Amino acid sequence: MSILIYAILSLTVMALIFGAILGYAAKRFKVEGNPIVDQINELLPQTQCGQCGHPGCKPYAEAIANQTDPINRCPPGGEATIKALADLLDVEVLPLDAEAGVDSIRKIAYIREDECIGCTKCIQACPVDAILGAAKLMHTVIVDECTGCDLCVEPCPVDCIDMLPIEVTKQSWHWHKPDNLIATDRQPNLTATGEDAA
Repeated sequence: MSILIYAILSLTVMALIFGAILGYAAKRFKVEGNPIVDQINELLPQTQCGQCGHPGCKPYAEAIANQTDPINRCPPGGEATIKALADLLDVEVLPLDAEAGVDSIRKIAYIREDECIGCTKCIQACPVDAILGAAKLMHTVIVDECTGCDLCVEPCPVDCIDMLPIEVTKQSWHWHKPDNLIATDRQPNLTATGEDAA
């Protein structure tokens, strides 16, 4: 019985020593992230679609912060995201880059389940795991999770996936934010309608 107590005590002491070493190492060697990358990433739509040329929104945010990519390569975010990024970074608002895609209304994937063969290629392509199903069984889309990135359409061998516009409901409808209602020191010549008075 005393051997068991010594074993437990020795393991406890070792756990405390190693815990203290790991705690010190975590504080001492902490890697500081770039806070502007996190702020940019929060403004991006998180569709992880890759239309900007990066595998997801976080790498695109890092490229914007490092000034290797412009702020206008996010079609899902559209003009609103470009304006928000321009305000954050204090740069000029650019039109959406046509090479990245076009700004359109938000859509979600819809799988015609009676035509689905259960190949799982759409599941593998979905960056946010919004498609539910198994091999050789029909698949379906979790509507609340779908970001409308359109990456699942091309791999489908039977072309049973459609991108449908989101129905406007009381919950999904929103006011568009007005631009330039108040003249500021940056744009002192604006009128209440947002037009240049000069």
